[in-house]
Parts: sequence; structure tokens; C-alpha cells
Amino acid sequence: MKLDLSSLRKAVESLERTICLTNDNHFMAGLSDDAKDAIRSGVIQNFEVAYEFCWKYVQRWLKENVPVEQAENPRSRKELFRVAARLGLINDPESWFSYGDARNLTTHTYNESTAESVYNTALVFVKDARRLLQKLEESNE
Repeated sequence: MKLDLSSLRKAVESLERTICLTNDNHFMAGLSDDAKDAIRSGVIQNFEVAYEFCWKYVQRWLKENVPVEQAENPRSRKELFRVAARLGLINDPESWFSYGDARNLTTHTYNESTAESVYNTALVFVKDARRLLQKLEESNE
């Protein structure tokens, strides 16, 4: 069964666009500190959404494309990412574990150092999210 990946694609693209804004030094230089904080918060929020879609789409893909005995019925996100790595959907499950840890911290983004840490994680995550999307698109029958 073919998965509709449009919401995952939109989430990843939204994260990419928001990160591009923060990387545009000329644009960012013209903003107030409040506007800069708002854009950085947008990166964090887009990271949250994209991460949630990523693991849910891995789960859906496994359910639709892998026989139950091969999917090993992952009971946790860590198990899910281990299976996804064995099947070539992601490169390194450990990275995805750290993304999950960062996602769990997003409820505490009122703390500046936590927000900065999650923001930096989002900058790394976006490449892996894009790769996962590409793998899902390639194998989406």
C-alpha cells in the first residue's frame, strides 16, 4: 500500500525553510532580538513536528511493507529506529535516539540553554529527516 507522504514532506520542508532563514545572516541582522527569538522558536517547533511525523511514518511504513515476523514488532521508538536502521531507512539509530531526547526537551524551551541545544539538534536532524523522506519515497509502492 502506498503511503501518502505529503504531511511528512511538508514538515521537513517547513523545517528546512525556517533553518534557511536563520542561516541568512543579512536577513537576521535586520531583525530585532524578539524577531530572532521567534524565528529560532519556529525552528524548534518545526523540529518537533517533523520528528513526530518521522517516527510515525517509519511505523506506518513498517506496518505496510514488512512482514510482522521481520518487523520484530517494535514496542518503543528506540526499537523502531533500530529496525529502521537494519532495513536501511536510516543510517544510525543512535542519532535518532538523541533527536528523541531533544524532542522530549522541547517542552522546556523557555530555558535559553535548552532552547539552544534543541535548536542545534534541529540543524543536524534536518539532514537525516530529508534522507528518511527520500528513502520512504524510493520504497513507497
